[in-house]
Amino acid sequence: MTAKIIDGKEFAARVRAKVAQHVSRLKQDHGIIPGLAVVLVGEDPASQVYVRSKGKMTVEVGMKSVEHRLDVETSEADLLALLDQLNNDPEIHGILVQLPLPKHLNEDLIINSISPAKDVDGFHISNVGLLGTGQKSMVPCTPLGCLMMLRDHHGSISGMDAVVIGRSNIVGKPMAQLLLNDSATVTIAHSRTKDLADVVRRADIVVAAVGRPEMVPGDWIKEGATVIDVGINRLDAPEKGEGKTRLVGDVHFASCAERAGAITPVPGGVGPMTIACLLANTVTACCRANGLAEPEGLTA
Repeated sequence: MTAKIIDGKEFAARVRAKVAQHVSRLKQDHGIIPGLAVVLVGEDPASQVYVRSKGKMTVEVGMKSVEHRLDVETSEADLLALLDQLNNDPEIHGILVQLPLPKHLNEDLIINSISPAKDVDGFHISNVGLLGTGQKSMVPCTPLGCLMMLRDHHGSISGMDAVVIGRSNIVGKPMAQLLLNDSATVTIAHSRTKDLADVVRRADIVVAAVGRPEMVPGDWIKEGATVIDVGINRLDAPEKGEGKTRLVGDVHFASCAERAGAITPVPGGVGPMTIACLLANTVTACCRANGLAEPEGLTA
């Protein structure tokens, strides 16, 4: 069997097109422009790249993009004051604080100081609780993107056996909850799970989000299963030249693709969906704030 490649770039482009259409209708019918504020503290190179990309795509879909770039020495009090200002700004519907934060700042305190209604990352403790009890919430972007791709490929995942490898608060736990809310039978596994290979082999859906390069080999995959690889890991690639690296996921792509029915590549799979779902969440937050119908196909 040769797996179907689930093209995250193409899918993300479709999501952004839906977002742009909804933004256009909000402007035309209600005179509302969704606004996303991104806060970056410090000069982490990877974070700077992410923030630039988020700002560019926000503008491309017709939304208002606001960036606050703060000095690495910014105090907790000053950051909290900025978040309070953004929480009370009616033109800002989504707030994202780029992680990681400098070590002198308390991430939990900062995240939980964002209004839950504007928490487009879905990390606020209130949104975690709402998701965990099956209520309407803001959903973390990466798991939401994975769910969208699974729904698109399968139509319905009701009754399917799903294994999530990884238990992080950002991906593993919310991913399991989303699958459960869609009536899949869900197992959360991790690096310390006994007989992990046997647990994975019974799954119709495997979501790998454990952060270990190529940890899942092809012989762990059930014939015809769908594999969603969330991992992004850098390995040395001396064949490309001195100091060069290559990106790999948490599954061994070549061997898994021989057994899976469908699989996401790395790069070009889940990654592009994260920013697309951030934009979708911002539109959803805007609609909820204004008592308007939420965009179809862009929520959990």
